[in-house]
Amino acid sequence: LAPLLALINNIIEIRVDAWKLTTQFRRPVAAKAHSIGAWEEILNGMAVLSVVTNAFIVAFTSDMIPRLVYMYAYQPDGELNMKGYINNSLSVFNISEIPLENRPEEEENPSWFNSSITTCRYRDYRYPPGHEKQYSHTMQFWHILAAKLAFVIIMEHVVFLVKYFVAWLIPDVPSDVRARIKRERYLVQKELHDYEVEKLKVQLSHQNHQECTCTPGIYPYLTKHEVLPEF
Repeated sequence: LAPLLALINNIIEIRVDAWKLTTQFRRPVAAKAHSIGAWEEILNGMAVLSVVTNAFIVAFTSDMIPRLVYMYAYQPDGELNMKGYINNSLSVFNISEIPLENRPEEEENPSWFNSSITTCRYRDYRYPPGHEKQYSHTMQFWHILAAKLAFVIIMEHVVFLVKYFVAWLIPDVPSDVRARIKRERYLVQKELHDYEVEKLKVQLSHQNHQECTCTPGIYPYLTKHEVLPEF
């Protein structure tokens, strides 16, 4: 029933959104932008954070790393199988050491809390009662923790390498578009250069024209072909 209701809800929501976008909202004015601005850095940061978060979730919530550590380092027979893993992953606790405030009440009388049962098992890697380091973490616990952290580092580096490789393989701007952009930039620079050259030519021509028109004004008594005598 839940998937059917979700499907009906999605269909109705899509049609209502389409009706609002086509009849109730005004089309936004298009504006040219170089990129999405600050959102690009925000999305990149969220992507990095999501990769790290997923790596920690896989490492610390799944049973994959403890199984691999047991199979390759703590399997008693030296074989690559999971024989004895359940017994290895359970620690021993002495029931008589349960604090009084945490013990079950007498009217409850659970089957496991009686004189015939002295220990219980729980999932952890701790030394058993009677050991000099009882109830403290064993070396296997620290090996598993180190393997989990190593898995996080390796996983995030692999994901980032794949991401950068795909980004290099599929660029944001295709090569033909990049070539057109370079050609447009070249044509703009060429037009600006030609404009500056023409402007400079016009300025030089005006200066030459002014020099030619000013000479008769300086020596009004000289004819066109008359030459000044040398002193």
